[in-house]
Amino acid sequence: MRPISKRQFLKSMAATIGSSSLLSMVDLERLLAHTTHLSPTALAERDDFWETIRTSYTVTPDFIQLENGYFSLAANPVLEAYIQHVREVNAVSSFYMRTRQADDKLASRKALARMLGCSDNELIITRNTTESLDTVIAGLDWKAGDEAVMAPTDYGSMLDMFTLQAKRHGIVNRMVTVPMHPQSDDEIVQVYERAFTPKTRLLMVCHMINVTGQILPVKRIVEMAHRHGVEVMVDGAHAFAQLDFAVGDLGGCDYYASSLHKWLGTPLGAGILYVRNDRIRPLWQLFGDASFADDDIRKLNHTGTHPVATDLAILDAIRFHEAIGIQRKSARLRFLQRYWTDRVRGHPNIVLNTPEAPERSGAIANVGIKGRAPAELAKTLLDTYRIFTVAIDGAGVRGVRVTPQVFTTTAELDAFVKALHEIAS
Repeated sequence: MRPISKRQFLKSMAATIGSSSLLSMVDLERLLAHTTHLSPTALAERDDFWETIRTSYTVTPDFIQLENGYFSLAANPVLEAYIQHVREVNAVSSFYMRTRQADDKLASRKALARMLGCSDNELIITRNTTESLDTVIAGLDWKAGDEAVMAPTDYGSMLDMFTLQAKRHGIVNRMVTVPMHPQSDDEIVQVYERAFTPKTRLLMVCHMINVTGQILPVKRIVEMAHRHGVEVMVDGAHAFAQLDFAVGDLGGCDYYASSLHKWLGTPLGAGILYVRNDRIRPLWQLFGDASFADDDIRKLNHTGTHPVATDLAILDAIRFHEAIGIQRKSARLRFLQRYWTDRVRGHPNIVLNTPEAPERSGAIANVGIKGRAPAELAKTLLDTYRIFTVAIDGAGVRGVRVTPQVFTTTAELDAFVKALHEIAS
């Protein structure tokens, strides 16, 4: 009997899984074992492989889901594990909370710290990026006249917290405009540097800007800020588990935060906060908790009784994520974004609010149509074409944010491109 080729194996797996509509972790690992000869870039273009990955997800048939940046559905193996965790914890209730909770949460923290490339003594599990960064903003020992630097394209909840600190402590918030289509890293670094004064204490910067998908040169920005004695807080909501990096690659940033229900694929309501070891002691916790030392990051993590099944499912999400591999995943997400943006770039009535240079963006892109309000465009896409996006209209960005995931197909993006061309014409 002739041996089956790798291409035939992929087709066979796709047919088998398609009939059962469920890709198990065992199936996934078997599938990946037959793709080791392909580079991440080459595999990114193999629709047969990614259509098989799609069977790991229960994707709605009611519309094309292109708004995965807010909350992306968990893969079925993760979802089933999560439901089982809920049942098991519920069965023993307070016994679990008093005897097992801390050890299990530590195991999840250790796994996340390994992913980020830091010590588990520098990382805690939160509910989301907002909670993480607001913990830092509110925990600094601000004095009247202290200054913070940020951009209008930073996330609104953090901007609101800075506004609150200005009211409460008299700090000054300086806003800068990040160029949407920069010619170089220097251009971006200089925008932030020009806002600094001797009173600047903190810089907030996005790893990936949530409304446009632009990746910022964080390492260069951090190194510049540290030369001025300014601490840097990085919003990594859309970078962690999408981009291939470790926190050590970011120039020694002081604080880093992300949400795990976006790109890692945990159930809704999980995030991380990294605080560099030497920055832990000066931070005030939001809730009074005398059980931990001032230099113990757990002082910032008083969660009380909360849905612990989400914390448990983190390990399941990491297993699924690492089975695919960050390099394969990142390559596919970049491929999907370029797949559709390259087909509309240059149209006289279509405006792309995301840099063209491939290294400056990942999965997320933002597109507008001349003469169309973003909310109107999003409504037309949903009502007429059954394509779900989110309207962005502020901070100089006018368009809809488009966020594919690993389960997004090129056929769905073809439909999106066709819709854009029809609306623009």
